[in-house]
Amino acid sequence: MIGYVTLGTNDLEKAAAFYDALLGELGAARFMEMDTFIAWAISPQQPALSVSLPYDKNPATVGNGTMIALGVDSTDKVDAIYKKALELGGTDEGPAGPRGDTFYAGYFRDLDGNKLNVFCMTQPA
Repeated sequence: MIGYVTLGTNDLEKAAAFYDALLGELGAARFMEMDTFIAWAISPQQPALSVSLPYDKNPATVGNGTMIALGVDSTDKVDAIYKKALELGGTDEGPAGPRGDTFYAGYFRDLDGNKLNVFCMTQPA
C-alpha cells in the first residue's frame, strides 16, 4: 500500500510554507526533512506527503492526469481544507461539494500546479 507520495517543486521554501499550513489543518507535521526534501504525516506510521526538488536537477513538472487525494472525516473538513488551499495561493480545480451519492470532494492545485483533492465518504441521501 502507499507509504508516501512525493510531489516535485521548483521552490522548496514556498512549497514548505504552503504544505505546513495546509497539512497542519489535518493534524500533520513535518517528520522528515533534508536539503531537497520535506515530508509530512499525522504519524510516521501513516502514509505521508512530501515535496522534493528533482534529483536530476531538471525543472519539476506536473504529471498530467496525476492527482493526490487527501482523506478526511467530514464535509466540513473538506470545505475547510479546500478553502485553506485557495487562501494559501492554490488554484481551484472544482469546488467542494457532492460528487454522486456518497463522495464529497474539493479539487485544487498547489503552488507548483500539482493537482490534489480533499474528500470524505458520506451516507447516501
